[in-house]
Amino acid sequence: MTASNQADRDAERRDPVAHGPADRGPAPRLGGVAVHERLRAAAAVLAPAVMARLVEQLPAYGALPSEQLRGEVVREVDRGIRAFTETLRTGELPGEGELTRISESSARRADEGVPLEAVVGAYHFGAQECAARVLAAAGPDDLPDVLLVQYRLLDYLRLVSCAVAAGYVQERQAALGDEQVARQALLSRLLEGGDPQAAADRAGLALPPCFLVLGITMGPHPDELLPGVNHDVAARRKLRRLRNELRHRTKGDPLSALSAAGGLVLIPSEAPPADLAGPDRDRLARLVEDLARVCGAELLVAAAAAAPDGVADAARLVGEVREVAQASGRGPGLYLLDDVLLEYQLSRPSPARDRLATLLAPLAGRPELLDTLRAFLACGLDRRQAAARLQVHPNTVDYRLRKATELTGLDAARGADQLTLRAALAAHDTARHTAPDPG
Repeated sequence: MTASNQADRDAERRDPVAHGPADRGPAPRLGGVAVHERLRAAAAVLAPAVMARLVEQLPAYGALPSEQLRGEVVREVDRGIRAFTETLRTGELPGEGELTRISESSARRADEGVPLEAVVGAYHFGAQECAARVLAAAGPDDLPDVLLVQYRLLDYLRLVSCAVAAGYVQERQAALGDEQVARQALLSRLLEGGDPQAAADRAGLALPPCFLVLGITMGPHPDELLPGVNHDVAARRKLRRLRNELRHRTKGDPLSALSAAGGLVLIPSEAPPADLAGPDRDRLARLVEDLARVCGAELLVAAAAAAPDGVADAARLVGEVREVAQASGRGPGLYLLDDVLLEYQLSRPSPARDRLATLLAPLAGRPELLDTLRAFLACGLDRRQAAARLQVHPNTVDYRLRKATELTGLDAARGADQLTLRAALAAHDTARHTAPDPG
């Protein structure tokens, strides 16, 4: 060894951090023997030892076909050991070609369904076996070389773990993209009507006997209303929490078309609910409450149950029920057709509907009076509750109700007029929503 090489080696022994593992430098030695030479000598037993740990401690690898374990996986383990041996010999980390090969191998594991933590863990087990094999020969005077081995080991694992994650994530993103396209195609087919079986087969999903069809209107999360907050981020977080809770709380794979304002969800059901009556309705109502709590926003949800070939009609129905519930001033919660039967029927086109709508013509241009009538009727004629919903003083509610009575001749506090007002409001709101756009 030359004086210059000896000086470099002495400097690296004194400060292995400054002479980091990516720097080329003297190969670490333990007990007077180069570490990479010890690894080469142990190569015949290292790979079987690593394979035994993988099968024993990583169930995903233990479940792989024996042919694959004896073939591709053993070859990958052997290559990993040799790559780490070269890092110890030269101080240089694996190059682009080796990292590409590692990423491709990781992508294959992703395609086979092996969890990412198992793939990363396999490389860590391999490195641990290598380190345990050579460090057993270390003596008291070998501490600087032991540290150097550890630094090079950590640098090697850092780079390899990044390559593993990159290959795995890229493959999963591609697969998820294909899955998402197939799932959306199935959803579209269900909403179009007809036989969805072919679309279900392409998506790899079994059609359930029944779907719970939910039409959702989602209010804003408080963060979406705060100045200085990125409202798009707050809305996406709200939507992500809703989707995650749906997956956790339901069996099967929900299909959805959702935005930050709401949308449509199809929940698979193994037994068709009896018109969502009794316990079925209670369970669904609790689910709606829990979804609202988790996503931090008010939810108004219309629901119906349908077989796969009836989803298109059910989706149209829940859309109409949701519109009627909103237009009639209903608060957040779950609504079925039975909850809005009167308003729903009165919102269907007919000469009577048009005549009812004209009863409120004197209130045109006075939206606060219409809103007060809706709130007062929706709150069971409780003026204080209506005031709280409208965020006004109870006296303001009284004034507005008197003014509406003066203009229309209909008194919301008089039993005979209440049904007429409910019908007129339903007809008015439907006429307003279906009126042609003057623009």
